[in-house]
Amino acid sequence: MVRTPLTPEERERGERLGLLLREARGGRSMTEVAANAGISAETLRKIETGRAPTPAFFTVAALAAALGLSMDELIGQCAPVVEAAA
Repeated sequence: MVRTPLTPEERERGERLGLLLREARGGRSMTEVAANAGISAETLRKIETGRAPTPAFFTVAALAAALGLSMDELIGQCAPVVEAAA
């Protein structure tokens, strides 16, 4: 199966998601948060650094729950930035 290359917008959204998760993690260790979400620390590392810019929905939901974030908050902060027409 060949995967379609990600668009620059998808990569940027993945970077915003990673930054938001990293900030929400705060002083907690990557290992602790990953364990609470039921994923590996390496998966969390890839998401936080943007190397996995399109994680599965249930992975994001588990991370949001482990970090006390709402899915609405994640969507609001990770949605593409829409510029107003001139």
